[in-house]
Amino acid sequence: MSESFGTRSWPVEIRLKKAEKTLEIDFDDGKSFAFPAELLRVESPSAEVMGHGPDQKQIVAGRRHIGILGVEPVGHYAIRIKFDDLHDTGIFSWEYLRHLGENRDKIWNDYLAALAAKGLSRDPPARVGKA
Repeated sequence: MSESFGTRSWPVEIRLKKAEKTLEIDFDDGKSFAFPAELLRVESPSAEVMGHGPDQKQIVAGRRHIGILGVEPVGHYAIRIKFDDLHDTGIFSWEYLRHLGENRDKIWNDYLAALAAKGLSRDPPARVGKA
């Protein structure tokens, strides 16, 4: 294990289930997590979402139907996820993915509360067509 990256466990298998819009990760200590693409997108560790400081996190709305196009390794410590809205700048470390998995319910409920507080929706804006 590499403490320099804060990693306490390593993934032994990563499965992208495009149809289910889910990423599954099994860790070497037996823990397994299934991550909905929407959760990963709205909690992306990118500067676009997290900002550059502790109080700069942005609430990302309208991603209920987001999918994952692909996953690629970043060194031995992380993956980059390419979403179908073309967002691909977040580097998801094993430690961050573990944190998301272990705290999924609280993170998700906090996200839903933040959306509601700002009057935002998980659904993308309706397209206005010509009559």
